[in-house]
Amino acid sequence: MGNLFCCVQVDQSTVAIKERFGKFEDVLEPGCHCLPWILGHQLAGHLSLRLQQLDVRCETKTKDNVFVNVVASIQYRALADKANDAFYKLSNTRTQIQAYVFDVIRASVPKLNLDDAFEQKNEIAKAVEEELEKAMSAYGYEIVQTLIVDIEPDEHVKRAMNEINAAARLRVAANEKAEAEKILQIKRAEGEAESKYLSGLGIARQRQAIVDGLRDSVLGFSINVPGTTAKDVMDMVLVTQYFDTMKEIGAASKSSAVFIPHGPGAVRDVATQIRDGLLQASAHQ
Repeated sequence: MGNLFCCVQVDQSTVAIKERFGKFEDVLEPGCHCLPWILGHQLAGHLSLRLQQLDVRCETKTKDNVFVNVVASIQYRALADKANDAFYKLSNTRTQIQAYVFDVIRASVPKLNLDDAFEQKNEIAKAVEEELEKAMSAYGYEIVQTLIVDIEPDEHVKRAMNEINAAARLRVAANEKAEAEKILQIKRAEGEAESKYLSGLGIARQRQAIVDGLRDSVLGFSINVPGTTAKDVMDMVLVTQYFDTMKEIGAASKSSAVFIPHGPGAVRDVATQIRDGLLQASAHQ
């Protein structure tokens, strides 16, 4: 009906290409336009000015001979002031963009190892964008953004990479665990050494106190009881302690039989041995 009344409507974010007798004449902006077809005017078509996106998947290989699929996302749009070039110069815009993307990716990625390709995604995207911008500007298109959204190696390669990563992490964990156990053993040994050192000091002080006590007792007894010698007092003390020890062993509820030499001769031998040891300890002081 619009053509019958020579009126056409152009939607927002769209331009229309006006021809007269098959020749380009004008670009029609959004709105209503008079198009007298009886004078040879006609509408050749519409061109969208909206931002469009094209996802391109390109298979190539890296420098270390790993085949990968590189997924690039291209955002582009037609320029309003070059709408006639965008409409007439390219018959298939998406195919043309895809060809340029393939060319740049297959020229860039084979120069990189697989790890470098992951690290230099931005550089690859920048190279693709520069090439597309230079080529597509002549056809009335603007490249807004180019992104390398994914690099997909073969499934076996990904599994191998994961195993390498897992092995490295396990090795680090084992080293950390061994280091922790080493520190624990060192601290435990230091604690045991300190404990034994303090225990030795305690025993030495205990023996010193016993010797000092016995010496004071012997001297005091000899002074208070005339006619007794230090040897007599020492023998009496040792005999008393000997019988106290026998009494404690016999009084213990869970004691088992203990066979020791018993008799005056045995007591004398024990007393002699203890006295000699105490005298030697006092001599060393």
